[in-house]
Amino acid sequence: MTVHQLSRTDARRIAVRAQLLDAERPDGLHDVVRGLSLLQIDPTAAVAPTADLVAWSRLGSSYAPAELTAALERRTLLELQAMIRPGEDLALYRAEMAEWPERGTPSSWREYHRGWVAANDACRRDLLARLGEAGPLPSRALPDSCAEPWRSSGWSNNRNVTKLLELMVQRGEVAVAGRAGGDRLWDLADRVYPDVPPVPVEEALRIRDERRLRALGIARARGPECQVEPADVGEAGEPAVVEGVRGSWRVDPAQLGRPFEGRAALLSPFDRLVHDRKRATELFAYTYQLEMYKPAAKRRWGYFALPILHGDRLVGKLDATADRAAGRLRVAAVHQDEPFTPAMSAAIGREIEDLASWLDLDLDLEQALPK
Repeated sequence: MTVHQLSRTDARRIAVRAQLLDAERPDGLHDVVRGLSLLQIDPTAAVAPTADLVAWSRLGSSYAPAELTAALERRTLLELQAMIRPGEDLALYRAEMAEWPERGTPSSWREYHRGWVAANDACRRDLLARLGEAGPLPSRALPDSCAEPWRSSGWSNNRNVTKLLELMVQRGEVAVAGRAGGDRLWDLADRVYPDVPPVPVEEALRIRDERRLRALGIARARGPECQVEPADVGEAGEPAVVEGVRGSWRVDPAQLGRPFEGRAALLSPFDRLVHDRKRATELFAYTYQLEMYKPAAKRRWGYFALPILHGDRLVGKLDATADRAAGRLRVAAVHQDEPFTPAMSAAIGREIEDLASWLDLDLDLEQALPK
């Protein structure tokens, strides 16, 4: 098979276009989710919830968050392991649920998960019974009868019911039926998921790799293990090398040779264009770190700085916060990774104004963009 020779410009344009961030905007929310294969859920809403911010970056102010709520209620979109996916894609996960423990995590963790769930089987059965009788319910409405506590050095330590429910999602026993005030509502999976026949595991993994590559455009064949959504794509697509970048890549052949017209866009820090920080450095020469966990004095770009895309380049970061109590979108700084031209400033400025309008907030721009 031919190995495609790509310049970095080629690779960047493929990545931007695959992520629906070029000048041709998608038609609606379902086109966005199917094209990206997922929307990530994250509770941080310094500007807007991540799933909504990703959708706005593609659709602009025509997108209303109520659309996402309605799609989840209709089950045309489903929440699965902190990701929103097309409802029809559940078929690609059902067989893997049946052969739990989950793939994509180190074997030591899989064995710990298996042993911990077995040790707490009585609690698991009690949760199923209570949800069957009264679900959907938030986790706080479910008693903790775990015989063995969950051990972690992080935030999940001793959060036994929540952790057990999350593992029961992986087993296909329970599902997120909705949200109330940000809290997940849990129910029996059979009452939430559509009745679709499972795709056999190996075929499902191949299709998922193909869809991931379609959404990324260009990706590594192999990467570190990742429980929820890998960054690599296996043997999907065709082999490629990128000028000036070590190693081999896989590219979506449907993206090759297509014309490119870019635009400006403001991205969530969790946007899939930048989510793989190593790939962003290799293809875009872009350095980014989420600084919300750093002391304020040690932040370079801001608590929840938004990556700025212009054309096929990631050109800066926007330090912005939605002050809903004051009714203002406060922009503390616009960091330039490369000097903005007047045309860049104008395009990026319009996106900032559109963001404020979409949020229904007045714009408070503390630092003017260069003319």
